[in-house]
Amino acid sequence: MTVNMIYFAWVREAIGLDGETVNPPATITTITGLIDWLAATSAPHAAAFADRKRLRAAIDQRFAPLDASIAGAREIAIFPPVTGG
Repeated sequence: MTVNMIYFAWVREAIGLDGETVNPPATITTITGLIDWLAATSAPHAAAFADRKRLRAAIDQRFAPLDASIAGAREIAIFPPVTGG
């Protein structure tokens, strides 16, 4: 499975990429698993993903919890919590 990852705000700055295309192993089935797998690929990924409480995600442009399945996902975005006012 090929997934287009998109990173926003300080996540993008920490990793040093706006996004990337990844091919996680078939054993990766959730966003959390994907984050764990990516964190193991480089020190910048590990730093960006160190505090999961500071991360939110979207699958194909729809908000999703970190324990959501990535089956069939084409795009996964990782970003900090959104606030507004």
